[in-house]
Amino acid sequence: MQIIVDDFDRFKVVKLSGEVDLHNSRDVKKLLLGHLEELAHILVDFTELEYIDSSGMATLVEAFNLSKTKKLDFHIVGAKDAPLQVLKLTRLDSIFSLLESREQALD
Repeated sequence: MQIIVDDFDRFKVVKLSGEVDLHNSRDVKKLLLGHLEELAHILVDFTELEYIDSSGMATLVEAFNLSKTKKLDFHIVGAKDAPLQVLKLTRLDSIFSLLESREQALD
């Protein structure tokens, strides 16, 4: 897994590539929660994510819940293939804001 963080308008973009699983989901959690504690709006970029397991999904749910508590925006961008299927199977696609592009977050 690789994580790249950059800025896009008012958002911190957390781009995940490769696989998010039990071995590295703690790193993702620490990063997301840290940015949320700094009151950053979050875009989680899935465009290069190949796989995410239940621990990765739990991390996203925890970050999403914190974003709502702090009244911050939290979106997932570019979910496709296996990660999108996991979102659909867990019905989290109806909870998370799924966007096709970063630009959609500005609307």
